[in-house]
Amino acid sequence: MKSLFEENTYAEITSRLNQLDESSERQWGKMTVSQMLHHCQLPLALALKEHTLEKPSWFMKIMGKFFKKTLYNDSEWKKNLPTPARFKVIEDKNFGQEKDILSGLINRFHDQKEKKNWDPHPVFGHFTVAQWGQMQYKHLDHHFRQFGV
Repeated sequence: MKSLFEENTYAEITSRLNQLDESSERQWGKMTVSQMLHHCQLPLALALKEHTLEKPSWFMKIMGKFFKKTLYNDSEWKKNLPTPARFKVIEDKNFGQEKDILSGLINRFHDQKEKKNWDPHPVFGHFTVAQWGQMQYKHLDHHFRQFGV
């Protein structure tokens, strides 16, 4: 599984991000490209402690344990998976601003590649360094494929 901590994968994701423009059309789902860019910021900001989540319910913690391995394994996520309510983006967003913010978050996350101790994820718990990088790549890859890049 590719990791956002790897130089080649980081270059790939950056290149794919730069291929998106305001006219990029979704292949599935409901988000616009600008909403998707905002949505993709949230897991990165959470990992970087630039975003916080409310404490998850016991049900969400159980569901998190059930789905945890799918976050970093080699299989692609299915199209049209439901988005958790706290990560849904329904308001219009400015494409240029959202793209710049996401680019900065990707850069800051990649710059943490030497970090050894990551705090547990509030829903999914502990991840290894490798799993953090794989999980972030997999999420970006899913949504970039959603918009054909």
